[in-house]
Amino acid sequence: MTSTGPIEAHEARCQPHLLRLEMIARGEVGAVFTQGALAEVIRATEAVVAEAEAAGYDARAAAGLGAGGPRAAIFLQVRLSRLATAAEDAIAAAQAGDSAQMRRHLRRFDGLTAAIWTVQQAVYGARR
Repeated sequence: MTSTGPIEAHEARCQPHLLRLEMIARGEVGAVFTQGALAEVIRATEAVVAEAEAAGYDARAAAGLGAGGPRAAIFLQVRLSRLATAAEDAIAAAQAGDSAQMRRHLRRFDGLTAAIWTVQQAVYGARR
């Protein structure tokens, strides 16, 4: 049995939220976007962003204070900012009722989320 590190634990907690966003993104083109679906997009994107941020903090703590150096922390912060922007864009599109744009932003959000886990694992994973 393998133990999971801080990054993997946060990533696992994101999976239900990402699956829900994928289901929403696969919805029918031009379908009416309900307030419940909007609330779900907000809830799920916020949860994923929070987990990604927490994973970075936990990984740095587990690897030792300042592990990866300031460049790694800045690089990760830029990635987190891009993820938060993609979430905001998806929410704005959902609020505007633009399901096509919302789906596009949710796909970008999903790709950025995968990239964050890769970056965190590359920078902090080997130091567990």
